[in-house]
Amino acid sequence: MIDNRHKDPLHGITLEMILTYLVEKYGWEEMSRRIRINCFAKDPSIKSSLVFLRRTPWARKKVECLYLNNPKSSPILK
Repeated sequence: MIDNRHKDPLHGITLEMILTYLVEKYGWEEMSRRIRINCFAKDPSIKSSLVFLRRTPWARKKVECLYLNNPKSSPILK
């Protein structure tokens, strides 16, 4: 039998879903404390953060790592 499950834990989860979940869980202030980037600290929004994170691989990786470090509380990963 072939195992069709994906190895990537983020398969099927969009960056917008991840960011929305983290903002609901932590809020913008805590997000900017945990990940030191201006798009979380100065006039934050989902839209502007998505633009930045899509263009900045190191920042996106930090957001994905923060998300993956909370899998039990994440409804998306269940």
